[in-house]
Amino acid sequence: MPEFTHMDEKGRVRMVDVGDKTPTHRKAVARASISMTPETFEKIISNAVIKGNVLETARIAGIMAAKKTPGLIPMCHPIQIRHAGIDFTPDAAIHTINIIATVQAFDVTGVEMEAMTAVTVAALTIYDMCKSHDRAMTISDICLVEKSGGKSGVFVRDRLSHNVECL
Repeated sequence: MPEFTHMDEKGRVRMVDVGDKTPTHRKAVARASISMTPETFEKIISNAVIKGNVLETARIAGIMAAKKTPGLIPMCHPIQIRHAGIDFTPDAAIHTINIIATVQAFDVTGVEMEAMTAVTVAALTIYDMCKSHDRAMTISDICLVEKSGGKSGVFVRDRLSHNVECL
């Protein structure tokens, strides 16, 4: 098992020194899901939520969150994001909206935290905009789907990993 890089030899938390690393193209894809009642699902899909267009608001919130990740996660390095995108895949059969974030940078450290922050905030935004109608919505399955770039190379989540059904 790899060592935890955010701990020094005395067990103190530290920010990893990335000063000597070579910049590479970095990409991460993360996903989350939000499940709801059939009525809430239909209101979102038909753009009938009183507060406005839920999915477009969540898209903007997710992109903004990716850019603010170092301000939220203490040991996360600020990086120059070159692309952040959010996509939604509604699943009418189970009244769930799947959220996918793709984040890219050319930098010395990865964008996994930015992608996972983006899907989380997008899901929270959906919840916030619809909570007056459905407080039982459930956010789940937040996970890294894939990442590339850097010394550790490529990671692609096995569909069976941790019993999470990732796209």
